[in-house]
Amino acid sequence: MTMKNTGPWKQRLRERAAEGNMGELATGLLEAAVTDKGQWSAGWHETFEMLRALPAEERTRLADALVRHHDAAGDGSSTRKDALILLGVVSRDLPGDRLPAERLRQLEEFGKQYALWYTTGVDGLAEAELATGRRLPPSLIAAYRRTVMDAYRSRDLGSLAGHVTEPVLNVGEEWAEQAVRDASGPDWKALLTHLATATAAKPSAPWDERARALVEALGADRVQATVQSWLALVGRPRTFPLSDWRYGPDVNDTYDPYNANALRGLAWLVSLLPPHPDTARALGALVETSLKKVAGLGPRNPKVANAGVIALSRVDSEAALAELARLASRVTYRGTLKLLDGAMETRATALGLTRDEIEELAVPAYGLTGVGQARHEFGDSVAVLEVHGTRAVLSWCNASGKAVKSVPAAVRRDHAEELKELKTAVKDIDKMLSAQTERLDRQFLARRTWAYDTWRERYLDHPLVGTLARRLLWTVDGTPAGFAEGELRTLTDDPVEAGEEVTLWHPVGREPAEVVAWRDWLERHGITQPFKQAHREVYLLTDAERATGTYSNRFAAHVVRQHQFNSLAAARGWRNKLRLCVDDEAPPATRELPRWGLRAEYWITGDGEYGEDTTESGSYLRLHTDQVRFYPVDAPQNSAHCYGGEYRMWLRDGRDPVEPLPLTDIPPLVLSEVLRDVDLFVGVSSVGNDPTWQDGGPGGRFQEYWTSYGFGDLTETAQTRRALLDRLIPRLAIADRCTLEGRFLHVKGERHTYKIHLGSGNILMSPNDQYLCIVPKSAAGDPRAGYLPFEGDGMLAVILSKAMLLADDLKITDPTILSQL
Repeated sequence: MTMKNTGPWKQRLRERAAEGNMGELATGLLEAAVTDKGQWSAGWHETFEMLRALPAEERTRLADALVRHHDAAGDGSSTRKDALILLGVVSRDLPGDRLPAERLRQLEEFGKQYALWYTTGVDGLAEAELATGRRLPPSLIAAYRRTVMDAYRSRDLGSLAGHVTEPVLNVGEEWAEQAVRDASGPDWKALLTHLATATAAKPSAPWDERARALVEALGADRVQATVQSWLALVGRPRTFPLSDWRYGPDVNDTYDPYNANALRGLAWLVSLLPPHPDTARALGALVETSLKKVAGLGPRNPKVANAGVIALSRVDSEAALAELARLASRVTYRGTLKLLDGAMETRATALGLTRDEIEELAVPAYGLTGVGQARHEFGDSVAVLEVHGTRAVLSWCNASGKAVKSVPAAVRRDHAEELKELKTAVKDIDKMLSAQTERLDRQFLARRTWAYDTWRERYLDHPLVGTLARRLLWTVDGTPAGFAEGELRTLTDDPVEAGEEVTLWHPVGREPAEVVAWRDWLERHGITQPFKQAHREVYLLTDAERATGTYSNRFAAHVVRQHQFNSLAAARGWRNKLRLCVDDEAPPATRELPRWGLRAEYWITGDGEYGEDTTESGSYLRLHTDQVRFYPVDAPQNSAHCYGGEYRMWLRDGRDPVEPLPLTDIPPLVLSEVLRDVDLFVGVSSVGNDPTWQDGGPGGRFQEYWTSYGFGDLTETAQTRRALLDRLIPRLAIADRCTLEGRFLHVKGERHTYKIHLGSGNILMSPNDQYLCIVPKSAAGDPRAGYLPFEGDGMLAVILSKAMLLADDLKITDPTILSQL
């Protein structure tokens, strides 16, 4: 008996009802439910109405028959759930409360779903529970609310959810549950209720006015302390997992959409409170947490991130400005980055400064009293904070002046709050150092010049930025200089005590002898640069590029992992759109260089077919790469089909097509930096450097590419790595077992001799160049190589770690490696 054939079913229903045979009617209803697999679709709605219209006496007998069927069914049987659903329909207004514990358990099971489909039959059960005077389970209320916000919501569900006001926020997220616990009085509940109304892009004047009134009733200090504790819990794992019948990303990694509105309101609220360093820190963390990538979705919740930026822009404090500047250097999501740029521009305009100047002035000292160091006394104990590289390190001395490994007990006991602030400052320093390293690395294309005194104040002698600036090379009135032994010095170590104009030194246009001399100078003074500068790759025009004229094929015909490529592009200031396996077009990856009047393009297309070559959401796993081109910055945009095909310029408003610029017209610095970016994209995201792809990947179709890339000619980056290893190897403990030959580092072990490719890190071993697969850990760790002239080359660390391992191959215990040896 199926509801798809509603005519005969209705007739049999009437016949059994007229006969008063409620036992057979219950059996027939449950058989139909089994046939429809428990999906209470539209065909059932009329049936439910007919059942509810039965006389109370007959509905009582039907309800009792359904209870018997429920009890007779085994645990976990669909009949038990179906009987409960039907019982909720027919028992409305009947005396007695049948199967209350079982009904509650089933409602709680429904509450474990992200959203409720209208065919679940949950509405009848919920109404039956409410009819007893009891409240619905909070988890079910949360599911109702999420369902109402879904595009495919049910009107019945929406009507029921509108009558439920408790709890104020949805359970399942730690911050929301803590907020509900803290909202112990009517004023607090009113505040939470108001936060949940934050559905607009930005707060309105009436919204702010109401929020201020609620804060005044509770007390600003009390509100600030309480809501800070809520913000600290945002982004933690759900307190219980959800299942989802819909197709899409894992909902357990996303924000509850009902609570997300309250999070936006919470961000706006704290911006109305008195400025406090914790406020800016918490808002910055909210932005980053909300932009965390979720597989199949992208950023977790950009709307909440944007609310955090808007809130920071409304806080008039140095800490808020510093957080905006830090985020502007770190955030890659276009919508949020646009808001950050706007907030920074507004601040700069208000202060009569340029955007670059506001970014420089926004960097706090974080309590550092000298460049990269500070001393804090806690009674008889002393904490020494020092910046080592791009990390802040805290060390302690006890009352007797002896260094100790952990925080003295007296400090933990008597100075808990001050200790907490100091540890927080250490974390803040680490975050800002990372952001400033990236900002400085992008300054090569910024065409910046500084007055000498301004530069010393904002860079060389700044307590935080100075730890980076003193490890870089600069030109003072055209003379290159670096900082060593407490002074700014030339290549011959002559002091540079004054000047007029300062720029950042770049190897483009420098004689090779000068570049090598500066590398020697850094080594002599033991300086590790925060990123490649003296060892920076230089990309000059090749004969092939002069022949093609307007495009470079230097990095064409590669196969790269799309999502990794997309992340790298965003981090380097490129704009890119993920390619979906759909009938759509997309522009190439582009980097706009407005200060040069140029736009760089890297042409890419999706690879493969839907399914094996895409994610569940349909985005390509891999891309094919093509040309690099340059256009005027205001030229019309090119685009091509995501499946592949020819790029064409999209012309609107009668505009004429614009030809790509000759590569010979591109300034050498711009050409070099753009090609360096592209080399990075390929070098990191190419499938050719994946040691597990020996078989050529899906269907083996990338075998030829994997072999040619994994063991082929070295790129400029790999050439730089080779030059460094040539100087580094003699200092290694395994120097007598290592030699550089062509594209490989040869390592002599006891079992075999190994050849490590200097570009991919892939390994061949004697006697027949047999492939050896060693998958590096996510972080290669310390390769025990001693001094390195720059930070940030992950592949160098991988190569050195593999060399250390293979040089002593008799001590290898990993079974996956041993089986290959």
